[in-house]
Amino acid sequence: MTRILCSSCLTDSAGHILVVDDEASIRQVLKTTLAAFGFSTDEVADGEEALRLVRRKRFEVVLLDLNMLGMGGIETCTEMRRIAPGLSILVLTVRDSQDDKVLALDAGADDYITKPFHISELIARLRAAVRRTRLYGNNTPGGISIGEIELDPARRIVRKSDQVVHLTPKEFDLLHYLMAHAGLPVTHQRLLQGVWGAEHGNELEYLRTFVRQLRLKLEDNPAKPVYLITEAYIGYRFRGPQDESFSAHLPS
Repeated sequence: MTRILCSSCLTDSAGHILVVDDEASIRQVLKTTLAAFGFSTDEVADGEEALRLVRRKRFEVVLLDLNMLGMGGIETCTEMRRIAPGLSILVLTVRDSQDDKVLALDAGADDYITKPFHISELIARLRAAVRRTRLYGNNTPGGISIGEIELDPARRIVRKSDQVVHLTPKEFDLLHYLMAHAGLPVTHQRLLQGVWGAEHGNELEYLRTFVRQLRLKLEDNPAKPVYLITEAYIGYRFRGPQDESFSAHLPS
């Protein structure tokens, strides 16, 4: 019998994961594998049941397949993001085209993993997603510190190497959004809608201008950014501390 999770219960495991996949064999493999790494799971076979569970239970991460009968993965992701804004959603799918990736990220997915996948990669991404949910999913006032950059959401202050960096309100909101998803690509459309509102989404030059301004204020060399990385044809990514060779890019 499943139990309703309170917020304090979530920290009893490595993370509470909802697995959404219409193949029973994959659900069983993921359940067994994730349990071996300390995760607790619920498993469902379709998007409709996934949304019902998300409405009544607390999860830290959803592993979501795209190819499902009935409500598809993209529609499920869009609705899930609407009802649970702080939930981490990881798409797990055989669809590996660039268009599919952008579509999923625009729908609200935080990450995209293609099948077949290495278990070590999946576990690493799940652990990172759990950390993000626990830090930011409940709008906690705690600051974010990555490399030399520190962001204090409560006081709306940004520091680099202990020196205050003066940002406009929208520059701050954009940086906060990217740092809250550090290490993950965020599409142009999602950034525009997340920072400026749902009616925005196509003003790419507007977004590029703000990113240029942030780089001028945060990067030692704006032409070779260490933090604000361009994801070609997708959007932008704030380099996460877990990114390969992150420390090698920082000043000694």
